[in-house]
Amino acid sequence: SSPPKYFCSSICVLTPPFSQNSSFLKNPSLPFFIPFWLRMTTSFGAAINIAAVDDPNPKLQIQRFNGLKSTSNSILLSRRIHRSFSHSNSTSIVRAVSTPAKPAAVEPKRSKVEIFKEQSNFIRYPLNEEILNDAPNINEAATQLIKFHGSYMQYNRDERGSRSYSFMLRTKNPGGEVPNKLYLVMDDLADQFGIGTLRLTTRQTFQLHGVLKKDLKTVMSTIIHNMGSTLGACGDLNRNVLAPAAPFAKKDYVFAKQTADNIAALLTPQSGFYYDVWVDGEKFMTVEPPEVVKARNDNSHGTNFPDSPEPIYGTQFLPRKFKIAVTVPSDNSVDIFTNDIGVVVVSDEDGEPQGFNIYVGGGMGRTHRMETTFPRLAEPLGYVPKADILYAVKAIVVTQRENGRRDDRRYSRLKYLLSSWGIEKFRSVTEQYYGKKFEPCRELPQWEFKSYLGWHEQGDGSLFCGLHVDNGRVKGEMKKALREVIEKYNLNVRLTPNQNIILSNIRQSWKRSITTVLAQGGLLQPRFVDPLNLTAMACPAFPLCPLAITEAERGIPDILKRVRAMFDKVGLRFYESVVIRVTGCPNGCARPYMAELGLVGDGPNSYQIWLGGTPNQTVLARTFMDKVKVQDLEKVLEPLFFYWKRKRHSKESFGEFSNRLGFEKLGDLVEKWDGIPESSSRYNLKLFADKETYQAMDALARIQNKNAHQLAIDVIRNYVASQQNGKSMD
Repeated sequence: SSPPKYFCSSICVLTPPFSQNSSFLKNPSLPFFIPFWLRMTTSFGAAINIAAVDDPNPKLQIQRFNGLKSTSNSILLSRRIHRSFSHSNSTSIVRAVSTPAKPAAVEPKRSKVEIFKEQSNFIRYPLNEEILNDAPNINEAATQLIKFHGSYMQYNRDERGSRSYSFMLRTKNPGGEVPNKLYLVMDDLADQFGIGTLRLTTRQTFQLHGVLKKDLKTVMSTIIHNMGSTLGACGDLNRNVLAPAAPFAKKDYVFAKQTADNIAALLTPQSGFYYDVWVDGEKFMTVEPPEVVKARNDNSHGTNFPDSPEPIYGTQFLPRKFKIAVTVPSDNSVDIFTNDIGVVVVSDEDGEPQGFNIYVGGGMGRTHRMETTFPRLAEPLGYVPKADILYAVKAIVVTQRENGRRDDRRYSRLKYLLSSWGIEKFRSVTEQYYGKKFEPCRELPQWEFKSYLGWHEQGDGSLFCGLHVDNGRVKGEMKKALREVIEKYNLNVRLTPNQNIILSNIRQSWKRSITTVLAQGGLLQPRFVDPLNLTAMACPAFPLCPLAITEAERGIPDILKRVRAMFDKVGLRFYESVVIRVTGCPNGCARPYMAELGLVGDGPNSYQIWLGGTPNQTVLARTFMDKVKVQDLEKVLEPLFFYWKRKRHSKESFGEFSNRLGFEKLGDLVEKWDGIPESSSRYNLKLFADKETYQAMDALARIQNKNAHQLAIDVIRNYVASQQNGKSMD
């Protein structure tokens, strides 16, 4: 019999074609021509909804098909086009004709990691099998998947011969908050299963290095059972959400921390893969604020994958890592402009939070000798009322999920989508998922970097104490002193984005005894620490990071000492400083592209030098010089510091001076440098009153491999410190 007549009830655009292996197309109950018809039409990127009009047999009725939800199509767009076509073409008659099918469209190229995610059963397989075998390492797919669980596989690059594999674990601590019990557990795990140290990161988390594969499940389950988590600390999803670490009782600070917690909860994976792998599916009930649950489940603007275990992420999660920070006006302790999303609390004249300014498109990572990769600062997107922040953040994440590149991971961050589209198009597309227009950003005061080191009032009767930790490495006597104080006084902890630590909720009566114990462990008050160290940061790099090109954490102590010696030589005072950040590769984990002086590893014992960042972290640095050997740093930096000392304007920072003079001029100064001119005074007469005293001090200093200024400063610093601790010097 002749086939029944069919008409098109709706058309919706689909970017990917139907798979030829689709179970829908293979359904044997469908009429013989329907698979052919669908193959033909979908080669044009369109899905046709078909309904029988002649045949009285209701079994031939085909339910409406609104397209395949995938990582590369926009259901919102498809709905709008569907409405447009259904209104204008509702009476059109389409008949199936016997013509050859168009060739299937070529499937978009995807990176290998995208394939691993798709085949992983929501980040489970093959990791769940790989961690059970006797090998010390895991395979390539599992190596990518374990990142979503908060871990990286590493090996010791100092060792030659066979590789000794271990794993680095990174925790998830929104706003850097670490409960007392969790800190003590992490301290124990570092000794029992790690390398005896804890690493404080630039995203307010712990890193635990050196865990063997056979101990992974024990360590992970211990963290989970003590109300900690590593879920999402790495991988292609939202990472740890930053917020000011200072535990102030002020309304805006409290609200910023609450918002960071809610955003973190909103974007936490929901499919349970983390608990299936590490605690055998054991359920851990946490009470989420109702506004978080409501925002996550809301699909009124086509943001979600219906009926998926991962309503926001789907099977493919995001194209790359995604970073968010929340702060309050003027407080740039979080490096707000380096994040994919920056959220700033806006309050009224009474200090009551009313809404948020949102900034988008920041990011640090780049690749050497590829100018198409670059660091970028976030730019203003708009303002939203406080009740809408979760919906706005979700809309931005979905815009990146649907449009971020998945073929080449070097270009998969949100910053490249912003760079390609421009802010106006990005805002327009995001508003479709948000369901509203963004208001103009509210005016804010000037930003400043705040370290919160030293003793401060919380505002609720208690104190907090910010402690500088060189490069975030908690070890040795420092580790013991922190353990003693945190355990004895039952203190909670906040980790800062500058790799430091804050002890909170301290009674006034405890201050003296705590100060004494900490000083004995080398944790001094900031006035006794070199200002260069206070703002410096470095990534771990060698020996464990597989991406490192040269030293960072192990190299920066000597670099800082050499910079201080150069300061002394050109006449800069002890309290003067520059923001120095060092990374072993161009990925930018220590955010070197925001530093006044950034050293980025570009070869063995070699750095690319970046200049022009500012102390308040609002200006992007630029490349000044490539391939500078570590032993040649003085040849480049000494003339720069010399002319900064002599040519700067009042209160002009080194970064501001570098930008004002221009890199061409600075390059000329370096090229023509022949040492400090003879006309310059050799002696700092403000420190040494006469030449004889200087010469005597210089002779003593040479015995200790120092110069006269360094030894004099050490003597003065030790004297002041001893007086502070109630001791006297003979």
